[in-house]
Amino acid sequence: MASVKDSVVTPERFASGLTYSDYIAQIERNKEKFAANYDDTHISSENVEALRALVTRLDGPAKMLVIGEDWCPDVYRGMPVMARIAEAAGMEMRVFPRDQHMDIMSEFLNRGEYQSIPTAVFYTRDHKYLAHWIERPALANEQMSMYNVLREGKTPEEAKPEVDKFQQGEVWAGWRNAEVQEIIELLTSLYEK
Repeated sequence: MASVKDSVVTPERFASGLTYSDYIAQIERNKEKFAANYDDTHISSENVEALRALVTRLDGPAKMLVIGEDWCPDVYRGMPVMARIAEAAGMEMRVFPRDQHMDIMSEFLNRGEYQSIPTAVFYTRDHKYLAHWIERPALANEQMSMYNVLREGKTPEEAKPEVDKFQQGEVWAGWRNAEVQEIIELLTSLYEK
């Protein structure tokens, strides 16, 4: 990742990003899945309190940049969670479609080589880089085989009914909740030194 002074994400570039609602308005695929994941994501009052406490710090995470694409299941599950976190915390969130902003994606590669999405990047009010979170929570990685088995040996059309059911079920909801917890833990860890 580039150093802060070498970053392509200047304060002006960040401000040029899409708001979440503007991003949703311009996407061509999966609007209903973004909406369902947004509607089904609930931030507990305890987590809202923790997020607001972080954001109110002078050196707190006041801005979130999100990289994603509308075709990606991790994005249509994860980006709505990020939007809910930003709303609950009072963070300014800006979205950049990955394929139109590869220079930004290149700064936040998963393990230094993968263009994994969604990626959330956190900055202070004065645009100091704090941390970033990539793709999916550890719980989802542990349980991904449950999802993959639904698609094995099937065309996308054949797998669609089972995949849709899975994406509306408890495991998928658990992944959303785990994302909230991981992001809060990541941000909290920045101030525990």
